[in-house]
Amino acid sequence: MSFTDSNSNKDNNGLMDAVDARTNLAGSNKMEILLFSIGSNEVFGINVFKVKEVTRAVRITKTPNMPHGVDGIVSLRGHVMPVLNLACFMGLGDPAEQHVMMVAEYSRHVLGFLVRDVDRIIRVDWNKVRAAEGMVSGNSHLITAITELDNGTLVSILDVEQIMASAFGEGVVGAVEKVEGGQEKTVFFVDDSSVARKKIAELLDKMSVKHIQAHNGLEGWNRLKGLADSAQNSGAELQHQIQVILVDAEMPEMDGYVLTQHIKADRRFDNIPVVMHSSLSSEANKSMGKRVGVDYYVPKFDSLMLSETLRPLL
Repeated sequence: MSFTDSNSNKDNNGLMDAVDARTNLAGSNKMEILLFSIGSNEVFGINVFKVKEVTRAVRITKTPNMPHGVDGIVSLRGHVMPVLNLACFMGLGDPAEQHVMMVAEYSRHVLGFLVRDVDRIIRVDWNKVRAAEGMVSGNSHLITAITELDNGTLVSILDVEQIMASAFGEGVVGAVEKVEGGQEKTVFFVDDSSVARKKIAELLDKMSVKHIQAHNGLEGWNRLKGLADSAQNSGAELQHQIQVILVDAEMPEMDGYVLTQHIKADRRFDNIPVVMHSSLSSEANKSMGKRVGVDYYVPKFDSLMLSETLRPLL
């Protein structure tokens, strides 16, 4: 990731130092957030792993029939990408005052976000990040989580998956073959995104596979421990009840890396593979997953790749 806003008075060297250190986050239950504003009174954040570059807004080519909030397309370093004006899309701030572009990568898609200004990168504990469910804001469906700065300021962390789905439509889960004997198989999956949970459940239903879901890593671990305790007390084999555990990487309260560490440290989960299913699809993220014991890594949301990864495990 590079910060190429040469006119900014931000400490870019400090930003780069934080980015260089991010590969040490695996298993630390910490995340790094890039703080930014769109001209309203709110402070927003986006996971640093999703950001490839921050630059001054470049000339945007207007194109017809673009979704609401999409100003057009740009060509930047070999990528032609749509540019979404967050102030316009969220109905906050002045759309004309968005002079900085964050280039984000999500599930191998590249997208530009126009914002007013970027501030700095902060590192926070996932257990200090809480789910945004229950917020009364009209844009609450676009926020995946909330955290608090030392001065008490709340930071709303963007749900990039939901923004993509709202702007461009949800991806289609194509036709997949049913798993023979799938009704006797169960996938336990954990994801904080409602869009992702919906798509995973749809895919597993098409595969005729049963599923259990949790909304964040801590909830997932508590439910998994409960299932393991129940199996142990009844003398049953846990692997006869759950065949695969599917985890997201970034989740409030406990991320997928720490969740995987807990699973791999508990012998009751031996022989139950852990598949990480994440929009963070860089080699660095895959390496982080391997360090904590992830068995397979699948980028979101490639329904064919996910189904072909799960099929032999079931």
